[in-house]
Amino acid sequence: MSARLRVVLDQLMHVVDADQASAALDLAAGLVATAPSRCEVEAIVPAGASPSMPGLADVRRLSLARRELAAAWQLGLVSGVGGGMIHSATLMAPLVRHDKVHDHDQTTVTLWTLRHWEAPDGLSKSAVAWHRGMLRRAVKHADAVVVPSHAMAERLAELTKLGERIRVIAGAAPEGFAVPLDAVARRRALSLPARYVVLTGDAGELEAGFRGALAAGADAVVLDAPEGTEPGLAEIASAAGLPESRAHVRGVLSAQDRAAVLSGAAVFVATSALHEWPWRAVEAMTLGVPVVAVDGGVHRDVIADGGMLAAAEDIPDAVAEAAGAGARRLSVLGADRSRAFSWTGSAERVWGLHADL
Repeated sequence: MSARLRVVLDQLMHVVDADQASAALDLAAGLVATAPSRCEVEAIVPAGASPSMPGLADVRRLSLARRELAAAWQLGLVSGVGGGMIHSATLMAPLVRHDKVHDHDQTTVTLWTLRHWEAPDGLSKSAVAWHRGMLRRAVKHADAVVVPSHAMAERLAELTKLGERIRVIAGAAPEGFAVPLDAVARRRALSLPARYVVLTGDAGELEAGFRGALAAGADAVVLDAPEGTEPGLAEIASAAGLPESRAHVRGVLSAQDRAAVLSGAAVFVATSALHEWPWRAVEAMTLGVPVVAVDGGVHRDVIADGGMLAAAEDIPDAVAEAAGAGARRLSVLGADRSRAFSWTGSAERVWGLHADL
């Protein structure tokens, strides 16, 4: 008799978070590829979704669309899902009371960010309420809550009473993340300058990055900026001494566009100290782009010696060094560090987690 791991793929049609949606697919493919002997993978999907992933043993298609499913699961209404071993790459999971001992049911979820607890003002009230409500359900019913770094595990332990149910399994760059052949054309289509540094972070954190671009003699390109924030970010750049014309604000980009933008950067600068997986920093290291990040627990865990960590006030000097004398060394260190993260390795650890449970 084979064991079946059932994976929730809820964002096949309605994407709420592009990074997490991509991570769920990459992890599921990794689980299929690394399935132990006599083990197989099944997908649980909302109504209307049809995963095209090869190697799935089965697909359980539910009667509700993703939006309605999220509301139902928040209330603990999980009709039609069934039991067994269930793993979700997000908090979106059928979290109800189950019998792990007699029925061998298991439910595990993944938490990529603590932004909904640490910086809720920048998010919608409904998103904050949903995430907090689902974490409360996880505290009651999940057999394990996976986080991608040890610093996040420590912080989550302070926020909840999950105890030893918190497990650490890192994420990775998107599968096949590489510089596209048409990178120059993509950068041109995005109206990017010849020399720039890439910044990520919230508005209140980006000033140090803008000052870093100025110190490096480069323009600044902000990625993942929420819609409508362009004027405010331009003002922050100007206040930091970088003319508005040299601040280029871009929203959420496709993986290929991101690879094109990152590969053309002199430096990547992560200005956020929140407890969340640093998606862009890992992508930058994967491409061998020098990385500078605000010192914090998650960055110490993930970037480690693959980049330069500095206090916010020291970011400009760090960026200038990373764009100059330190560029080659940081490129090699970052690329080497990125090899520690892969979806194959993460999938193997997920299989190990369910075996331990």
